[in-house]
Amino acid sequence: MRHTMTKALMRASLLLVLAMVAAGCGGGDDEPATGGAIDTATTDVDVTDPATTDATDTATTDATDTATTDATDTATTGADGGIVAESVDLSGVSLTVGSKEFTEQLVLGQIAVQALQATGADVTDQTGLSGTPVVREALEQGEVDMYWEYTGTGWINILGNTEPVAGSEEQYQAVTEADAENDIHWLEPAAANNTYAFAANAQAVEEFGVQSISDYAELANSDPDAASLCTATEFITRDDGLPGVEELYGFDLPDGNVAQLDFGLVYASVAQADPCNFAVVFATDGQILANDLTVLEDDQGFFPAYNIAMTMRQETYDENPEAYDTLFGAISGLLTDETMTEMNAAVDVDGESPEDVAQEFLVSNGVISG
Repeated sequence: MRHTMTKALMRASLLLVLAMVAAGCGGGDDEPATGGAIDTATTDVDVTDPATTDATDTATTDATDTATTDATDTATTGADGGIVAESVDLSGVSLTVGSKEFTEQLVLGQIAVQALQATGADVTDQTGLSGTPVVREALEQGEVDMYWEYTGTGWINILGNTEPVAGSEEQYQAVTEADAENDIHWLEPAAANNTYAFAANAQAVEEFGVQSISDYAELANSDPDAASLCTATEFITRDDGLPGVEELYGFDLPDGNVAQLDFGLVYASVAQADPCNFAVVFATDGQILANDLTVLEDDQGFFPAYNIAMTMRQETYDENPEAYDTLFGAISGLLTDETMTEMNAAVDVDGESPEDVAQEFLVSNGVISG
C-alpha cells in the first residue's frame, strides 16, 4: 500500500476514532469486533491443548511452502512470464463469490471477484454476507461457489473438532481431507495466519529486546511490571489464551500486571504504553501497522493455525481445476501476514475501499493488468 506522509497523518487522526468504534460495535456473529478471523474467540469450546501444540509450525515460516514458493514466482510473472489472469481462460463460466462481513474478508472477496473477472468469468458478487455459519451454508447450498476461509475455523467451528492439529500444513491437510466428505474443496493455503499473537510497542522492543514469546516469558519472570499486558477479558480465562501460554512458555504474570480492556482499545493502549507495554492482538489486524507494533514470534507454536485458503464447491472446482489452481495458487502465494496487515490498514485506517485495495494488490503483483 502507499505509505505517504499524508496517510501517516490520517492514520494518527483516525486511530482514536477506530478504537472508539470498535469498542462500541461488535463484529459478526462469530467474529471478533476488530474483524479478525478467529471464530474461536466467540465459541465456548476450548480448542487448544498446549501439549498438542508443542513445536507447532507458524504460518510466517515455511509451514506452507507449497503455497509460497513456486506460486509466488508465478504471481509476479504469470505462468508464461506475463499476467497470471491472462494465462487462465474461464470465459463463459458463471461463478458467485461470497465472503464474510469484516474488513479482511471484504478485501479477500474483492481479490477473488476481480481476478476471476480478469479471466473472462461472469462473476456475481455476494461478498459481505454475515459470519461463518451464513457463508458456509450458502456454499453448501450452492448459493455461492467459493469464499476464503481459515483452516482453524474450518476444522473447529465448521467441522466441530475440539482441538486443532499441530502445524499449519498438517492442519490444512486435516481440514482438506475431512471436508472432502462434504464435497468442499480447499485450495492451497496462504502463509497469512490470522491467529492470536503477542505484540509490543516500539519502545518496549527497543528497551527490553523482546522479539519472541520466549523473550517475553523471561521478561515476565524477571520484571513483571515491564511485561505489563493488555488484553480482552476472555483471553485471560481461556485454555487457549493466557493460562495456556503461561503453561507452555513457563511464566506466571501477576494479575496486577494484566489490564483487561475492551478489545477495540487494546491497540491504542499498548501503542501509548498506557497501561501496558505488550498486548494480545490478531496477527493481521491493520491496527498493528497503524500503531507501529511488533508481533512477537510464537517460537514454541502455541497458537492454532488460521491460514487463509479458498474453499470451493467440489463440482465447481472439478469443472476447471487447473484454472483455479493456477489463479488462486498465485494469489495465495502472495498473501503473507504483512501483506494482509497492510491491506487491512489501508481500509480501516486510510479509508480506502476494499475494491481499490484489492485492485492495487492484483495489479502491482502481476495477477491482473492495470
